[in-house]
Amino acid sequence: MSRSLVSIDDLANDEIEAVFELADRFLDEMATHGKPHRVRGRRTLARDYILSTLFYEPSTRTRLSFESAMLRLGGQTISSAEVTSSSAAKGETIADTVRVTENYADILVIRHSSEGAAQVAADYTDLPVINAGDGAHEHPTQTLCDLYTLRADHRQKQKKSDLSFSDMTIELRGDLKHGRTVHSLVYGLARFGARVIPSPAPGCDLPDHVKQRLARDFNCFPLRKQEVDDLTDEDFPEFVYVTPQGPHQRTLWTGPEADVWFSLSLEQRQALREMKGVDFFYATRFQKERHDGADDGEEYPAIDAELMKAKRYRQTKVLHPLPRVDELSYEIDEDPRGVYFKQAAYGVPVRMALIAALLELFPSLLADRRESRYRLYTNSRGMRCVNGRCVTRQENESRYVAPKFWIVDEKPLTVRCVYCDYEYEPSHISRASTKKYTAELGEWQDIYERTPQDLVLFVNEQEAIDAGHQLRRTKKRPTGQRPVVGTETT
Repeated sequence: MSRSLVSIDDLANDEIEAVFELADRFLDEMATHGKPHRVRGRRTLARDYILSTLFYEPSTRTRLSFESAMLRLGGQTISSAEVTSSSAAKGETIADTVRVTENYADILVIRHSSEGAAQVAADYTDLPVINAGDGAHEHPTQTLCDLYTLRADHRQKQKKSDLSFSDMTIELRGDLKHGRTVHSLVYGLARFGARVIPSPAPGCDLPDHVKQRLARDFNCFPLRKQEVDDLTDEDFPEFVYVTPQGPHQRTLWTGPEADVWFSLSLEQRQALREMKGVDFFYATRFQKERHDGADDGEEYPAIDAELMKAKRYRQTKVLHPLPRVDELSYEIDEDPRGVYFKQAAYGVPVRMALIAALLELFPSLLADRRESRYRLYTNSRGMRCVNGRCVTRQENESRYVAPKFWIVDEKPLTVRCVYCDYEYEPSHISRASTKKYTAELGEWQDIYERTPQDLVLFVNEQEAIDAGHQLRRTKKRPTGQRPVVGTETT
């Protein structure tokens, strides 16, 4: 089966580097005179291939960048850019759309308002699928462009050839809650060891599920200002996300704060003590279309010439995925520290390299698809994702998309939605065979290992009742007697 890019986590670190090296090659061979960050001309690598873009949400940069990338590879493109003019307006599902479109193209690029829509598309076609943004979930190709921009500057300044950002500090500003570019980027930054300072607009902090995934999957934790020993810089941020250069042994220390500091290497601690400024701003606009209307973004933080005069920002370069509204002043356009248009230009060679990799135009570039390290739980008669923006909660898609969850922790039992990454701790379990539920979660593993489809998880008791399950009543046992799994009485 073809490789797809639904999440930035679908590419291993060495695969990201391989894509970047191919992008370097395209830039070297196709550079515009006087504009080394911009490609021109066409190759013939993809002359036998067609790329289809399925955009259910507005897009300018991403769609045109993909189409330009495919054309410059020598391929062709077909597009569905307006949902109102497509069969989706008539109620056609994502699954049916991709199963029809796969007859017309060789690779699909999808943007959708529902979180997890790209995963559904990938599940229903054998073609490579690229996620061009699914709601507030992820935007992995934008992250590739962002990382490539950071890498280009890093190589020029540090003269380093490896893709490591352990000596880099990035401040994320704006709507960190609804900005999908931020969610993918923060995962990538954690993987490559960067220090990340969140500076959210009021009410727009990183979502809990993103923080949970940072800790669980990427070993990345918030370090508070008061935890840093011998700190003399008063401008040090209130907290910064750091990735220890080794296993995070949370049980070695008693305090929930001190253990992060002591899990860092000596070099990391020294670097934090000496951290004087910020290397990059990553600014995002107010995601008005994903807010409930209660917030109008009036107190939204802006980057302007006055802010850039501050001591800690004098050497700071500015990235922005665009479009911008009022959060990034036009006066920064003439400042050499503003690199967002170069960042946008890099989108073409990076997407050229990604398309070439997924179409196997360079067969050894990507490895076989990786298996998840987590066990899968799926039972359409059990819990549903409570995220109202998840694709499994949309009327059309819920008719055929069954909720699926990764079991990411056993004590306490914690599951993560396969589609939108929201995490939950189920409160009740039941058996499909008996429809008797209990709050005693200790039995779940025995049931799962014997008959996975017999295990039914529920977020709360009401969900179990609504599903037609009844409370399981058990006889009192003598002290010390262990229960027999599956034994039930009324």
